[in-house]
Order: sequence, then C-alpha cells, then structure tokens
Amino acid sequence: MGLFSKSKQWLELLSPMTGKVIPVEQCPDAVFAGKVLGDGVAVIPTDGRVYAPVDGKVVQVAHSLHAFCIVSDDGLEVLIHLGMDTVKLDGKGFTCHIAVGQQVHRGELVMEMDLPFIMDQGIPTVSPCIITNLEMIHNLKPLPGNATGGKTTVLTYQLS
Repeated sequence: MGLFSKSKQWLELLSPMTGKVIPVEQCPDAVFAGKVLGDGVAVIPTDGRVYAPVDGKVVQVAHSLHAFCIVSDDGLEVLIHLGMDTVKLDGKGFTCHIAVGQQVHRGELVMEMDLPFIMDQGIPTVSPCIITNLEMIHNLKPLPGNATGGKTTVLTYQLS
C-alpha cells in the first residue's frame, strides 16, 4: 500500500443544512444520541434547504419525506433525518427534489423543509446526518460549529 493510497486520505462530508452543527450525542432523540443507527453530527437548521452531503446515489426516500439515504461514491451509507418525530407529519412540510436511483452531487439541493410549519407543530427541527455503515471507515472526526449547507465540511473520515 502506497503512501498516498485511498485508505490514508482524509475524506469529507458536507453539512446537509445551514445552521449550527452539534455532535450527534447532543441530539434530542435517544436513538440518534446513542448512535444506535450510526455516528455523525446533527444540524440545528436556520434554513430549510437540504443539500446532498456527498456525491452518490439516492437509495431510499421515506414515504413521509422526513428522511433519505445516499450511498456515496466511496461506499458510505449516509442517512439524513429531517427533524425529530417528523414521520408523523406524513410528508406535510417537506418538498422532495430527488428520487430513488438518482445520482446526486455534493452541494446539490435535494429536499426542503418548512421550518416554521414544523416548529408550529411543536416538533424539534434538529436534523441528524449519520454514517450507518461504520465498518467502512475509521478516524471519524465531527466538526461542530456554524455551517453553510452544501458547503461547509462537518465530518472527516478515512476509509478502512
């Protein structure tokens, strides 16, 4: 294995939304905070536009539009969950711009969520962005702080 092999490169995952990025452990949901589904970050959004955090293929969009999954070109399974308990909205407050099987590019607008509507329902808008197949990576480093959706790096990692 050479000095500059792919497994030694630091790769980046962009913020899916504009807002404050927090460690996933601070998510107000025990499943995400406990890393039951994977590891990553969560965004407290200030803007409802949702961007692809990686180049890859859309493999799942929830029927209620509250979550979607992209498999990145390097094999990561990235789950974006829009708000907490938003499944009960049954798609209200969400606009989807993607379809299963579609190739997306990092920074591309893929979804929109109506933040005022969701907040009016008393639902937290905190949105986790997690990697579900952690066996693919090592040295996962969350980068909390303010982020611009589709532009700011919020996670770095190396492939195993």
